[in-house]
Amino acid sequence: MTACNSVYIKPETMTPGSKVYAQRGGFTMTRGIKEQLENHGFSVTVGKLKGESSVDVDKIEMPKDANYIVRVSEYEESFMPWWCLFNGFWWWRFSVSIADQKTGEEILSWRGRGCQNSSLRKLDRFLDELEMKGN
Repeated sequence: MTACNSVYIKPETMTPGSKVYAQRGGFTMTRGIKEQLENHGFSVTVGKLKGESSVDVDKIEMPKDANYIVRVSEYEESFMPWWCLFNGFWWWRFSVSIADQKTGEEILSWRGRGCQNSSLRKLDRFLDELEMKGN
């Protein structure tokens, strides 16, 4: 890992094909995580809308059958054509957590920053490491 990232990971703890709950919306890191999870064969859900409050906060019903929850905190991405010229043009700063809903255990904790494409490549490697391998 580079100095721009701090990662805690529990290898082989995600069952392929499982349901993952993710927050709605978000900046590009949130969307990228949902896409990468789907590319790895996970079923991604954002829950059902139960209602809205007067301050634009959605009330979401999280599916009871979700095996994992992914949370992303991110700053608005920055356009960095000089720094990320061949690596996606966008600079991301974020914090990602994936937790096992059944055990309550955090299986990935990742605080990082970097260019869009290199961050997605790291995420792809982390998901490969998290997936349980067939014995």
